Amino acid sequence: MSMNYKKIALASDHAGYEYKENIKKYLTEKYLLKVTDLGCYSKDSIDYPDVAHKLADSVSSAETEIGIILCGSGNGVCMTVNKHKSIRGALCWNKEIVALSRQHNDANVLCLPARFITIEEALEMIEVFLTTDFEGGRHLTRVNKI
Repeated sequence: MSMNYKKIALASDHAGYEYKENIKKYLTEKYLLKVTDLGCYSKDSIDYPDVAHKLADSVSSAETEIGIILCGSGNGVCMTVNKHKSIRGALCWNKEIVALSRQHNDANVLCLPARFITIEEALEMIEVFLTTDFEGGRHLTRVNKI
């Protein structure tokens, strides 16, 4: 399997910290991708907007190509990243939603609910996110209206 991206931003709050660490190892060891870890760096409680703004800035400035972010429900980080220009964050909980977020919405940030999915599900969703292309066409017209 080939990944469409080489530079990925990765972040989480304390609820997603363990998953983030597993995801970072998975992407760097299995696929040799460059992962920029934007925090958090322990299980200590943090405010999710702090890492979400860093990740959104990284993707919107093209320092990284795409982002993956986790919090307990996925909602807080998704709401935060979507405040940034050119960010299309998608809250996803299964592979089908992930595929549609890429195909129809050209999502560039995957927001995952760490407390509601397994690490295996997270890794499967990340593979779909990184290997699914935007379909363009009628979807481009809609994405341009966001």
